[in-house]
Amino acid sequence: MIRKDVLPNGVCVLTETVPHVQSVSVGVWAGSGSRDEDDSNQGISHFLEHVLFKGTETRTARQIADEFDSVGGQLNAFTEKEYTCYFGRVLKEHLPLAVDVLSDMFLNSKLDPDEIELEKGVVLEEIKRHEDSPDDLIHDMFVQLVWGGHPLGRPVLGTSKTVGSLTRDELIRFMQTRYTPDAVVVAAAGNLVHEEFVEQVASLYGGLTGAKSGPSRAAPAFSVETVLTHKDTEQVHFCIGTQGYSHLDDAKYPLAIIDTTLGGGMSSRLFQEVRETRGLAYAIGSYSASYNEGGLFAVYGGTSPDKLKEVLEVIKEQFQDIGTSGVSDMELTRAKNQIRGALVLGQENMSNRMMRMAKSELYYGRVIPMEELIDKITNVTHADVKQVARRLFIESDFPMAAIGPFQITRQ
Repeated sequence: MIRKDVLPNGVCVLTETVPHVQSVSVGVWAGSGSRDEDDSNQGISHFLEHVLFKGTETRTARQIADEFDSVGGQLNAFTEKEYTCYFGRVLKEHLPLAVDVLSDMFLNSKLDPDEIELEKGVVLEEIKRHEDSPDDLIHDMFVQLVWGGHPLGRPVLGTSKTVGSLTRDELIRFMQTRYTPDAVVVAAAGNLVHEEFVEQVASLYGGLTGAKSGPSRAAPAFSVETVLTHKDTEQVHFCIGTQGYSHLDDAKYPLAIIDTTLGGGMSSRLFQEVRETRGLAYAIGSYSASYNEGGLFAVYGGTSPDKLKEVLEVIKEQFQDIGTSGVSDMELTRAKNQIRGALVLGQENMSNRMMRMAKSELYYGRVIPMEELIDKITNVTHADVKQVARRLFIESDFPMAAIGPFQITRQ
């Protein structure tokens, strides 16, 4: 049972009561992420996520951690391009504690200048770690390549320069304009009573004021360049792909079928042809990413430099084939079953339930029922797949970003 209440100030409260479990997952979401930053403060959303763990007016950072650990709970957070989430998972009897601690972090963070400077060191090390991991870094490089200077193209972590220059005043201004009631969703899934949860949330968040402001949003232009970056690695890590679709475009459903068929699991075309049949790579797969303003589709792989040309040939052959002929009956049925299975199995995890609700509310202003999602996938036809595949693989060029022991840095 999913229920929704909106507080007088605009804060949205969502619950899904699952009485047969003993836990509750609760999250506080701000509908703001890295795409809401500018060139001078890149990484501020992610840095703020870190700093809110560093203490409030009534709790130290150690006390925040201790309160969850002392009841066997889990506390974490993450930042994406269009939202930030602070969440916890506890036994049902400890839900009031989890809600109280999360609200204290979200509403009453001390933003101590000394802690801010200390945490900069932590985040700068995180950026270095990311840059030392080509299998992670290549995805940021691909997004930056295809979307250029658009806000969606910026890395969530920011840069060492921008993070290193952030000030307490900037953090406060960002929260005042982004962490506003009309952009906040408090969601919980598990063994809970909706009315009791809403009452506690209202008592804590009812005084939050303000309205979200920021630059207007426009779809990004799509670049089709190829960029090769030199790094002394044993493998070449690459992403090659094309445009995708926004969360608001139903063409994302046929694309999900294409994504699953091409690179979604051990039975996919690319896994079977690149890895199993030819032994060209250990890691090969595809993914689609959707946002309010647009989306992309990419194939990722890691292979030896002398095998890169053949791997890319295989990928482009599969692009051509699926763009011309679509998918077989068996592939269409299998992809639908895989997607449905992933959606349904994900419902067995309370954190997945909580996150699905909140993201749906942030993107659509409502929680899309699971049955509706499954129907959207089930109703995808061969004609739908062929139309999207032709648009993406026959009528488009394919940008590529790669990291490896190249002798050139741009082509």
